[in-house]
Amino acid sequence: MTDEELGISRSTPAARFDAPSTPPPPPPAATAPTDAVAAAPALAADAEAFVAQLVADPAQPVVLFALEWCEFCWSLRKLFAACAIPYRSVDLDSAEYQVGDRGGKIRAVLAARTGSKTIPQLCVGGEWIGGTTETMASFKQGRLQQRLRELGVVFDADAVVDPDALMPAWLHPR
Repeated sequence: MTDEELGISRSTPAARFDAPSTPPPPPPAATAPTDAVAAAPALAADAEAFVAQLVADPAQPVVLFALEWCEFCWSLRKLFAACAIPYRSVDLDSAEYQVGDRGGKIRAVLAARTGSKTIPQLCVGGEWIGGTTETMASFKQGRLQQRLRELGVVFDADAVVDPDALMPAWLHPR
């Protein structure tokens, strides 16, 4: 990792990126539920309402559901910074969202809405763009910029950005 990434990782109190982790103990034996629906946790109504309200807010049409320590989330933040794209970030692992497992509940809502359990997830004007791969592809093809224009979002459309260069360095070893 770069010095910047190491600094960010060290700012996350419970995480140790500079030491080997101890594997978790094996889960206790359990019987498999006979009905997959019975196994799925019910979505929290307050989390559903929060996500619905957030992604429908015309004052903040670009919403990034992210994790503070995630390199792929950093890649999207770098893209938004390079193009001066204003956005709202919901950092699901931040202290605010740890209380009562609010971040986990929101994450369950996102998985139900998008069909994907990956983070980050980007929503623009109520339309789910996807994770980092989908967002970068949308940017390369000009679809993200077109959607921003349709919504009247002011951004630097002339910024010259190579989205691949914003991805984690370990994806592109030299």
